[in-house]
Amino acid sequence: MKQIINTDSAPAPIGPYNQAVKRGNLLFTSGQIPIDPLTGELVEGGIREQTIQVLENLKAVVEAAGTSLDNAIKTTVFLADMKDFPILNTIYAEYFGEDNAPARSTVQVAALPKGSLVEIELVAKV
Repeated sequence: MKQIINTDSAPAPIGPYNQAVKRGNLLFTSGQIPIDPLTGELVEGGIREQTIQVLENLKAVVEAAGTSLDNAIKTTVFLADMKDFPILNTIYAEYFGEDNAPARSTVQVAALPKGSLVEIELVAKV
């Protein structure tokens, strides 16, 4: 049976989806973009500020499901511009480390919701 996960500590969905779905011991998050959950607005700044907000949003969602970023198994990163990869990678390492980092795919896309520079989704063990 699936369990729907939503928390006020992360941005409310902007469409017909939930922040995450838990099935058994796996958690599947929807992609998070850099929206401040308090204001509902895209955070100001560049890729650094946006990546931090995305990872903080993901952290809030996984914690609401009873797990942590340490249990992430796989992430998918969507970038509006691959030139932002080095900065993203540095911040990503601060959240996931290197020895325990999840598997990851990173792709450049034509556009992201609300004009954001980055979106990340993940699968984690609960």
